[in-house]
Amino acid sequence: MSDLYDAFEMSPVPSPGPDAVPPEPFHGIYGMPAFVTVPTTDLAASVDFWTRGLGFFELFTIPGTLVHLRRWAFQDVLLVLADSVPERAPAVSVSFACVLGQIDGLAAACRAVRPGSVSADSPRDTPWNTRDIEVTTPENARIVLTAAKPHDPASQEARNLAAIGITGPTTGRGDNEGHA
Repeated sequence: MSDLYDAFEMSPVPSPGPDAVPPEPFHGIYGMPAFVTVPTTDLAASVDFWTRGLGFFELFTIPGTLVHLRRWAFQDVLLVLADSVPERAPAVSVSFACVLGQIDGLAAACRAVRPGSVSADSPRDTPWNTRDIEVTTPENARIVLTAAKPHDPASQEARNLAAIGITGPTTGRGDNEGHA
């Protein structure tokens, strides 16, 4: 790989940039390399929030038992009917990739569907060069929607990454030798 950003060419996730376009919804069936299972006491309310707020779509349903949701390829969530859910969000969060142009709209949609679901400091910029929103779903799952920001070699984020040996597309060798 010639540099860190070349990896985006092999991925269904678009390269960071102000004009990045999200991939088309993928309706195919595949062996899921990873997925999230979220227990819910109200499948209909959960599906409504996940689809209208977070931008997922229903891939298939086992009525009264399970709803398989997806955003992009490999962003799969199984909502499963349960007798109870935690009273508050767990310490663990699940992150889903977005493009920068989606962040504000997704935050607004979640706020419209479920007021108070988006953390007060969202959207926020991170030291690792993303813009994130943190959402608590009706089932008290903590979801982070994260978008890579365009590489700016003068930014604090670029200096943070350079400090650990990760270089951007125009800096150094770009192979990030010695880093997994």
